[in-house]
Amino acid sequence: MSASRTERLLNLLIALLNTKYGLRRSELREKVYHDTSGNDVSFGRMFERDKNELRQFGFDVETVTDLGWSEDDPATTRYRIGKESNRLPDVQLSPGEWTVLLLASQLWERAALGTAAENALRKLQASNGLADVELPVGVQPRIKPAGQAFDDLVAAMHAQHPVSFTYLAGTTGSEEKRTVEPWGLGSRFGQWYLAGYDRSRQALRHFRLSRLTSAVSVLDTEKYSPPKDFNIREDLDSLPELPLRTAVVDVRTGRLLGLRQRGLPADGKLKGQPDAGYERLQLHFRDAEVLAEELASYGPDAMAVAPDELVAAVRRRLHAAADFCAAPVPAFEFADAPRARAARKRTSEDQLKRMLQLVPFLVHNQGLHIQEVAGRFGITRKELEEDLQILICSGLPGGYPDDLLDIQWEDDHVYITQDLDLKRPVRFTVEEACALLTGLETLNGLPEIAEGGALESVTLKLMAAAGEEGLRAATLAAPEVGPAESAIVEVVRNAIGARAQLHLVYLSPQRDKVSEREVDPLRLYSLDSTWYFEAYCHSAQGLRNFRLDRVQELHPNGKQASTQLAPGEGFPAKLFTPNDDDTTVTVQLTRKGAGLADDYYAERTAELPDGGLAAEIRFGNTAWLPMFVAQHGGAVRILEPAELAESAQQWIEASLARYGG
Repeated sequence: MSASRTERLLNLLIALLNTKYGLRRSELREKVYHDTSGNDVSFGRMFERDKNELRQFGFDVETVTDLGWSEDDPATTRYRIGKESNRLPDVQLSPGEWTVLLLASQLWERAALGTAAENALRKLQASNGLADVELPVGVQPRIKPAGQAFDDLVAAMHAQHPVSFTYLAGTTGSEEKRTVEPWGLGSRFGQWYLAGYDRSRQALRHFRLSRLTSAVSVLDTEKYSPPKDFNIREDLDSLPELPLRTAVVDVRTGRLLGLRQRGLPADGKLKGQPDAGYERLQLHFRDAEVLAEELASYGPDAMAVAPDELVAAVRRRLHAAADFCAAPVPAFEFADAPRARAARKRTSEDQLKRMLQLVPFLVHNQGLHIQEVAGRFGITRKELEEDLQILICSGLPGGYPDDLLDIQWEDDHVYITQDLDLKRPVRFTVEEACALLTGLETLNGLPEIAEGGALESVTLKLMAAAGEEGLRAATLAAPEVGPAESAIVEVVRNAIGARAQLHLVYLSPQRDKVSEREVDPLRLYSLDSTWYFEAYCHSAQGLRNFRLDRVQELHPNGKQASTQLAPGEGFPAKLFTPNDDDTTVTVQLTRKGAGLADDYYAERTAELPDGGLAAEIRFGNTAWLPMFVAQHGGAVRILEPAELAESAQQWIEASLARYGG
């Protein structure tokens, strides 16, 4: 969609919205399209494409005919758009409901649903005004989607396109090509699952996203119809949990304290003995792939001995990492500007969607500073001014002053006085309804939120406003976000409220040691069911993030917090706090691993021909980067600095040598 087409579609929309009896094709051709080519066939194709485009944006283009005439006669057929049927109903929210809704929208840390949640909030703000509410301390949960595959599957599912991918079958241990009609995505047992109709098996099947060994290909030329009553949460509730099994692992003496705490000495029934300098442990596990990812990251410090399925999974990851490290380096060039947090490239379609949100937003929020408006929409001032320039040139076919959108921003404060019936936002898309309603359902796992009436009331209001699109939220089920370490959560929350200092005994797997610290806690937040607290660490003399499941001991030390630091700016809290002495590392990511650029806050990226990325990421501690490369098994490698790339390759080679090459 070119910029001129964006403007044309906007003018067509305004014309069809502001006609009571409809406009004939010949009138639209002359007054909106200004088409004098005389080629009726070419114009007819363009007009049909534009009508379909408007329908995709949520506007139903009605066809009106005179009594007794056929729709096939362009001379007697008129077109219009009803002013009510495509608009989001007014939703009035209390401050408490706004607080719950903000929490629900910010669950999606990034990816397509994060953008959809932001769009949905702007639509609600267009009829309610800006909500000035504060998020509660200690209740900032987040959901981490399962990489690029999650985004691709959500898009395919909502557009009802089949997908194909290579899958590591749990029963056979072999990689197989699957073609699936995606019915639902949900989290269960700490893993994301796709439920859908497997065309080769001709039956409903479940696929763990961690077992996908290729990127997801969307078959966008095909369509399917999912069952109307399918509910992914109910479907996944019927899945049995994987049985508890025992793994045997040889661990280097004195290393991997966290792994040792979970293990027991081996019972000696296996033949053979561990090599010198290693000890044999038994570990309980349910999913071989999950444990294999962890063991691969430990490199030569740990070796899987049994069962064979686990050994094969670790070897496969290490071989994939070694092959990727040895592959030729593609040509790429970083842009000079720092990388924005957008998950994908903006298009002209995004611009038109944004402008349809921008007009009602400005109508109900008059006089905002132009920089604040740009910030609300996540764009630059230049991009916003380009939007406004198109808007003020758009309007009814006559082109007279009263026929155009009237927007002023000369004094850097934006006002709109002529809205041409664009003052109400378009109804929610499926993605927007899913993002908010799934987020609200997820908050039921937090007692302090679920016990109030705001969560239930705002859910009912949004279900009513979303209509049919809201019913399709049943295709998505988020993970449980309630903390398992509820006692620790209570200690941290009380300390934050009382501005009290805490004594912390903490296990750091990257440094493989237990340390004691005095910390001033600032806020709590989560990533799926893993909870963290951000604190000022007096040992490190800076902000740090601590995982609650790695806390060995935590209690008030009787002192008041001695720092006046506030929590780190922005939401969500970053897991990695940048410092001046960080090392900038250039990595290459496959398409499957492209989401790591967002997970680790890449500062610059460059797209690669295969759909992957080159990314510049800052790391404070580079010693664990070989573990990082091995863990992701062929999805990431280090390009620069050269010594880090070499140490990662040597780490992987030493790991493979433990398995016989």
